[in-house]
Amino acid sequence: MSMQDLIADTITRIRNAQMASHSFAEILASKLNVSILDLLKQEGYIEAYKKSEDLRSVKVALKYYRGMPVIAKITRISKPSRRVYVQAKEIKLVRNGLGVAIISTNKGLMTDKEAREHHLGGELLLTVE
Repeated sequence: MSMQDLIADTITRIRNAQMASHSFAEILASKLNVSILDLLKQEGYIEAYKKSEDLRSVKVALKYYRGMPVIAKITRISKPSRRVYVQAKEIKLVRNGLGVAIISTNKGLMTDKEAREHHLGGELLLTVE
């Protein structure tokens, strides 16, 4: 069976693992998913991640603070059925700067802050609070 939306599957697996208080989540490996995990690690939302030996999956170490997940809410914005594009000056703050939006630009995936600094717009993939 082919996967239609890898990003939605990834954030659902992370969300479900955190709701069950698991310390790890297993997601499918792809360049896009690894890029998203890089940004989540850089922003401090996950501890770490490691590719499996067969390179088909990635094990994500989830992060908790005082027993609560660090990721309070993760939402897919642009979907395969409805793409959402933003210009650099249209990028809004997520929770007044406490959250982060991940944007696919022509220079690769970036956070909303990086995209504003580089004056780049693109497809608004997801937000994390």
